[in-house]
Amino acid sequence: MNAAEVFTTLDIELKPDPSRTVVRPFSFGYPAAFARDRLPRAQVVVDRIEALDDTMRARMRDLLLTPMRERHRNVEQVLLRRFDEVRGDIGEGEFDEDERLLIGAYFSQEYAFESAALFNPSIVCVPDAPPSMPGGLRFIMSLRGIGEGHISSITFRTGEWGPGDRLVIDPPSEHGVPPQIERQDDGWVRLVCEDSQEASETVIFPVLPSQRQGIEDLRLVNFTDHDGVRSVIGTYTAFDGKDARQEMLRGVDLRTVEMRPLVGAMTGYKGMALFPRRIDGQFVMLGRQDSENIWLLRSDDMNIWETGEPIMAPKYPWEFVQLGNCGSPTEIDEGWLVFTHGVGMVRGYCIGACLLDKDDPSKVIARTPSPLLFPSAEQRGGYVPNVTYSCGALVNGRRILLPYAIGDEFSAFAVGTVDDVLSVMVPA
Repeated sequence: MNAAEVFTTLDIELKPDPSRTVVRPFSFGYPAAFARDRLPRAQVVVDRIEALDDTMRARMRDLLLTPMRERHRNVEQVLLRRFDEVRGDIGEGEFDEDERLLIGAYFSQEYAFESAALFNPSIVCVPDAPPSMPGGLRFIMSLRGIGEGHISSITFRTGEWGPGDRLVIDPPSEHGVPPQIERQDDGWVRLVCEDSQEASETVIFPVLPSQRQGIEDLRLVNFTDHDGVRSVIGTYTAFDGKDARQEMLRGVDLRTVEMRPLVGAMTGYKGMALFPRRIDGQFVMLGRQDSENIWLLRSDDMNIWETGEPIMAPKYPWEFVQLGNCGSPTEIDEGWLVFTHGVGMVRGYCIGACLLDKDDPSKVIARTPSPLLFPSAEQRGGYVPNVTYSCGALVNGRRILLPYAIGDEFSAFAVGTVDDVLSVMVPA
């Protein structure tokens, strides 16, 4: 068997859908050069709303809510919560419900979060979720959606993977639902997703200054701590338009999600992914801190990452420019199985794999000299040409389900076996 025969692609693809939208905050102000000696622009807009007569406000309310109710569940609650968020910026005064709804609407926008792309998937099993087919495995998958302004958000899908590599992706809801944002004193936020009736409705969009230009490439892992407590954790890249840094979501499969920045010298970069358990009492991550090699990081605190070391460098032509981990490692009998990405000619991205020592993951046992998945002739176009990329695979026994992105535009799926992947590796 050669490397290109290890995986079999399935006839399932997830394409971007511009009809799926979410209501998210919208803010505005005067340019600094024109703001002096003027009321805040938010206050000016509110004053204009208050100057309307009751008949006009009622008419505007109906024009707003009639179409919005068709696309969004509980839109009144969303707009009233937005009013509460800006209440401190619009001066004193009493407002009736129509005024609060309209003010909330002026400070909101309907955003097509996956209109341009739906890609870079990651996948984990849903703990204790009963499958519908014998031998099946329920999963949750995260995807990066791109909308207007090239701003990235995170959306989700659920599904089931069964015997014979039967794959079922649950149809996504027509609704995109924003989480309730609870800001904490130490700079992190709690996202309450109780308005979502299913995972595909939840959209996690930028809410912190560090994320102004996007939340990118969530890498999920089923993490089990030394006390036996299990949780779904995801690391992602926050991008403000200039700088990138690593942040973390915890409790992705629950109704409440904690979003907090990671700190330390190793966190101002992309691509970090957490191991599914501690090793020698420490938390461990993979990353690509120097944008060339795969690094191993260790820490006594899951939120603080100060030190690391490169463990694997580019060696083969398809990875000469850059080598990085796709998602979190998977523990198998032979060690830690890691899917990798390599960057070669014409900035082409391919997917390979390596095997790390189970007791000391700084030791690379074996790696693939040739890519397992790469852009085919019919897949070289796309939003970003020549890219095949993943943020994590799912292993069930010795079977592998690997969701991956094509051209930074849409997502596809491939299946294979651990034994076949190991068979095409060579000693490191």
